[in-house]
Amino acid sequence: MQSFDIDKSDLLRIKAALEADDAELQLVLKEYHASEIAILFERLPQEAKERIINILPADIASEVISEMTEESHPEELLVNLHPEKRSEIVEELDYDVATDIISQLDEEDQKEILGDIDQEDATSIRALLNYDEDTAGGLMNSEIIKVHINLNKKQALEEIIRQSEEMEEFYTICVIDDDNTLKGILSIKTVIKARGDARVSDLVDTDFVYVKADLDQEEVARLISQYNLTSIPVVDDNMKLLGRVTVDDIIDVMEEENTEDLLKISGVSEDEELSGNWKDAIKSRLPWLVINLGTAYLAASVIRHFEPTVKQIPTIAAYMTIIAGMGGNAATQALAVTVRRISLSDLSDRQSYNTVFKEFLVGMLNGAANGLIVLLIAVFYDADLKLGAVLFLAMTGNLIVAGLTGASIPLILKRVGVDPAVASTIIINTFTDCIGFLLPLWLASSFLL
Repeated sequence: MQSFDIDKSDLLRIKAALEADDAELQLVLKEYHASEIAILFERLPQEAKERIINILPADIASEVISEMTEESHPEELLVNLHPEKRSEIVEELDYDVATDIISQLDEEDQKEILGDIDQEDATSIRALLNYDEDTAGGLMNSEIIKVHINLNKKQALEEIIRQSEEMEEFYTICVIDDDNTLKGILSIKTVIKARGDARVSDLVDTDFVYVKADLDQEEVARLISQYNLTSIPVVDDNMKLLGRVTVDDIIDVMEEENTEDLLKISGVSEDEELSGNWKDAIKSRLPWLVINLGTAYLAASVIRHFEPTVKQIPTIAAYMTIIAGMGGNAATQALAVTVRRISLSDLSDRQSYNTVFKEFLVGMLNGAANGLIVLLIAVFYDADLKLGAVLFLAMTGNLIVAGLTGASIPLILKRVGVDPAVASTIIINTFTDCIGFLLPLWLASSFLL
């Protein structure tokens, strides 16, 4: 299926259909996939969303709601529906999706919704609500196919067929004992290809990957990626089977985590919604800008200290801004690579050392190359070889500092338990700005005056 972009004609068509009767609106909606309707919802008023959801069949309406982004607030749409329609939709949702949406509501609304739906569904959702949303338990779906280890092939196939009737898709089969303890996993291919007299105990793979319910979602994503899994079982501390996390859940997690890290590195709070209003944006960004203002004054104080040098060699003022800017760019490159490495895996002491050394080497060589260019420009335009030599040393030194700080600061912050994506940028910019001004001014004061 091709990707869907909101087109003005689509919006006009939907709005025109909204002005017609329900039959006309239903005909128009049939031409759109549930995910496309969810995208269109971002541009429609709440009343229009509620009308569309109400006339859609429950299975399609549930797909639309599950495809809505968190910023579109599907929980608000759900809570405003008629109780009967709402219950039909919730019962069509996967347990993990229903839990994510219902968890955004206040306790009273949660009780009302859970009280109206099937008791078995409500029990499963309540159980999932107890887990932190950023953990394996918060991600998992408790709908899972499981067979007893003592079954034979025929009995196992009958169980798989029975349990799969209520599931859209499944990847692996979990094998349990009488106490619901996870003993291993099994693929449907293995069961089908097995001899007629084979037993599950002979087919089960006991060398498998699983996660505890309280494991952080980033670690779950790393394990699924590392072992190329389509799903991973979730257990409690006693190995009792609780549910599964599937690869499609992890894709959402990776997108969420990457967005979060990008916003943090840019000095934007993760609490700011991408589609939020200007008030939320100011509230999120202003504190970081104020901190940046303070560090900028620190860098400016370096210039004040060397004011006599700037007066005697005014050309240095132009060059030092270039050196500081180049340092900031180089530090950002080193920071991005290091933070990404940290997010993918925990680095050992040796790996951390190698990362810092690599960035030191890259900074030195890049600094020398760019410093040589600045030296040639100073000789050509200013006819001053000594000035060029000072600028060469300053550029090389600042890019070395940029590489070292860009790699070491996030590693140090990670070691002391601080999110490296949050605080690294401000610390590193302070270093590169101050050193970017200090080196050319100090070297010029020492060798040119």
